[in-house]
Amino acid sequence: MPKIKRAIISVSNKKGVVDFAKALHSLGVEILSTGGTAKALRDAGVTVKDVSDYTGFPEMLDGRLKTLHPKVHGGLLSRRDNPKDMEDIKEYGIELIDMVVVNLYPFEETISKPDVTLAEAIENIDIGGPTMLRSASKNFPHVAVVTDNNDYDTIIKEMKNLKGDLSYETRLELAKKVFRLTSKYDNAIADYLTKVAGGNE
Repeated sequence: MPKIKRAIISVSNKKGVVDFAKALHSLGVEILSTGGTAKALRDAGVTVKDVSDYTGFPEMLDGRLKTLHPKVHGGLLSRRDNPKDMEDIKEYGIELIDMVVVNLYPFEETISKPDVTLAEAIENIDIGGPTMLRSASKNFPHVAVVTDNNDYDTIIKEMKNLKGDLSYETRLELAKKVFRLTSKYDNAIADYLTKVAGGNE
């Protein structure tokens, strides 16, 4: 397994993320981030590179579009043991991203509010987050994916023990966690839209 050298961190729930990012940085991990997460990390003294600086495209559409870019997903989906993949990313100036740290917009929390509007609920449907999670999880032998802040300490401990890496078994468990999360998330959205928007198929 290659050492984890670059991580993208973009979280809605920021509990524990500053200490996690500091620990990653201390292990030599470069951190890419977006929006409010980048600001929170920077304010805490963590060195961060904005995803928009990496991709060359600004965040746009009132924050709807941040990470949906080939330089992000190429870095996540490229198979390190596939020569053609490595040729492709080199040709297009794509850098490898070895870890994704993402939790999703709080859709279920939002729709639990008694006065929530359909428009507000829709704006809390996360697009970039699940897309990055799925890209990283599809490539889990090469990309570690972190969705739960309760895993932060365990991950750092293992990375210290493995000289900046995570085991195949841990990567697989983290990937399985992602698909359980995104399945539950999508079901909640489908159920809400069916109920609120009339259930027309």
